[in-house]
Order: sequence, then structure tokens, then C-alpha cells
Amino acid sequence: MNPVQKSGNRLGIDLGGTKIEAIVMDVAGNIVQRERTTTPNDYQSIIDAISSIVDQLTIDDQTPLGIGTPGAISLLTGLMKNCNSTCLNGQPLPQALETKLGRRVKIANDADCFTLSEASDGAAAGSNSVFGVILGTGVGGGICINQKLLSGVSAICGEWGHNTLALQAYQGDMTPTPGRPCYCGRYDCVETWLSGPGLEKSYADLTGRSLEAQEIVKLAEQGDKAATGILEQYYNLLALALSVVINILDPESIVLGGGVSNIKTIYSEVNRYLPRYVFTDQFNNKIVPATHGDSSGVRGAAWLWP
Repeated sequence: MNPVQKSGNRLGIDLGGTKIEAIVMDVAGNIVQRERTTTPNDYQSIIDAISSIVDQLTIDDQTPLGIGTPGAISLLTGLMKNCNSTCLNGQPLPQALETKLGRRVKIANDADCFTLSEASDGAAAGSNSVFGVILGTGVGGGICINQKLLSGVSAICGEWGHNTLALQAYQGDMTPTPGRPCYCGRYDCVETWLSGPGLEKSYADLTGRSLEAQEIVKLAEQGDKAATGILEQYYNLLALALSVVINILDPESIVLGGGVSNIKTIYSEVNRYLPRYVFTDQFNNKIVPATHGDSSGVRGAAWLWP
């Protein structure tokens, strides 16, 4: 096995459900090469696709690989778990890649990679403590302290999306109806209310109309009463969910990413609702949009090695 490279260019891969993206990134954080390919539907084909895309990159043979995945490694079995690309679950992905590529491999959850990217040289660069949030098809989170990821003794650090949202503490109009099921088997997880599909369900439950999140935002901008009310409910629920993290961790910066984070009013409105739930008389936490957008995941994968 090649020795770990301590400096020089970095190699990162974002293994998504529909595409695999690979980059070479220099020591200053500049992406100098990028390649993409479609994600296959079976495990061995994914291994082969990653090998093929790495072969297309101009990178030293000794450079280790950092890879962001939609799941995590089980501390119990050493195998992949919680992947929405279900063919990966129960598989020894890092070991298989090390054998195939002849490189050291580190794997982290995609939300962790997002957080590491933004803490390293993104919207939270220079912050001592960072909570990274992905508000997209799902909801994920990650924590960095001094630009280093926290994984936790059970490897679930930052799994905020599957905390139960404390709806009984909600303060505002249009009170949400509890009992929304989550794929994890629980009810009223943060993800069921704050993901893009969660926002769309809230609107559909109120109006009987099925619209995509961006259409709801457009209606709200035009003054539509139902859309405006649902967005206000969303901002309030996001503040409620974030208050749990703030009351425990009190992070210097909270960085939002994912499709829902592109709603421009989300930042001012969440700050308006947070004082209802945060146990303080002075709110100093910064809530900011991600700097690197869709590239944060693959950039964070590249930052996994020192």
C-alpha cells in the first residue's frame, strides 16, 4: 500500500445516487481537474466506475482518496450502512477500493464532507465550531471543530435530520399536525418537515395541490397566501430544529446547503424566529449560505486527508 501523502494535490470523489464526481484539488483549494460519470446500479460496477474515473485524472499514484457517500461505515461490521444507493449497504466499500486502486481510502458521509469543505475554505472558514446543514431531498448535518470533523463514538455525529422535531414547542400560526412518518421508522423526524419533499407535503396538505418547492417559493413571492403561510411555517420549524443544536453546541457558524437553502429569505427569517427557542439573551451564531454550493461535497472529500 502506498504511504499517505501529507501535502500536494488532493483527490476527492462524491459518490451520489445518480452521478460520480471526481476532482483533483491543489493545496490552495483550487479544483484543477474534474470528471463525472453516471452512477451504475450494482456494487461491482460502482467499484469499476470509480476506478475508471480515477484513471482519467492526472494525479500522483501515492495520492490517497477521500470519498463522500450517502451512507456511513458501520462500527459494528465495518461495512456500509444507511445508503440510499442500497446496493452499497452491507459492502466493504473502502477495502474494495483500496485493493482496486492501490491507494489509501477514507470515507465520510456526504453531509460531513459538505461541512468539512465549508469549514476549511468556505463560508465558515476561520470559525472554530461549525454545524453544516443540508436541506435537500433529505436533511443531513455535520460538525467540525477547528476544521476537523467529529464522528462520535457511534459514528452518528451530526445526524440531526433524524432527531424528532419537538412540535409541541412550536410557537406560531398554522400549527403543524404531528404524526408524519419517516422512512427510518420513526415519526416527525426533522427530515420529514424540513426536506424539500417535506416542504412540498406541507403545502399539499394545506391546499390539496402538489407543487415543487421552487414553485411554492414563486407563489409566495407573488403574494399567494397559502404559499406564504407554508414558508413562514417552514422558517419557524427550521428555527425550532436549529435551536436544539444551538442550545447544545452553540456553534460559531451554521452553514446551509442543499436546494432549499437557495431560498433567499431563509436566512433573515430564521434569525427572526430563533429567539423564540434559543436559551439566550444575545444571539451571536452566524447562519450563512454555503460558498461552494454543489461542489462542497466533493471538495470536502478531498479535504479528508491531512
